[in-house]
Amino acid sequence: MSFDFHLEIGEECSFAKTVSESDVYMFAGLTGDLSVVHCNEQYMQNTAFGRRIAHGVLVVGLMSTAASVMYSPKVEKYTTHTPVSLGYDRIRFIGPVFFGDTVTIKYRIAKMDPVKVEAHAEVEAINQHGAVVAVAVHRLRWVPVSTAKAA
Repeated sequence: MSFDFHLEIGEECSFAKTVSESDVYMFAGLTGDLSVVHCNEQYMQNTAFGRRIAHGVLVVGLMSTAASVMYSPKVEKYTTHTPVSLGYDRIRFIGPVFFGDTVTIKYRIAKMDPVKVEAHAEVEAINQHGAVVAVAVHRLRWVPVSTAKAA
């Protein structure tokens, strides 16, 4: 019996958000990452960036939101398995995300492995100017309900 992913290779979705100063400061407070590159405008004026930049991991958080946009409408179809994120591979921060940038996450199913009951998605974060600012591969696995309850 093969697992029904309720997905197609090439299926995609997107999610967009304007990254605000408050987003960055709440993230900094939550994580404790108060680096000058995120929180000191005066310091950053004298750098190659010229102004503060958002945390790269905040952008990965937006990637996670896009994954939820993809899988949440299908979750009721997974009665024998629970979809869980295994993480993000090959994350690269290609360009800065400045306060006020609108970042669009494009999430596309690239591979499905019926043996591992796993899907891989190619993820891109693109700013309002069309520049790719981050990329990753998201791995999602469907865990059998009986296994999850035993843990």
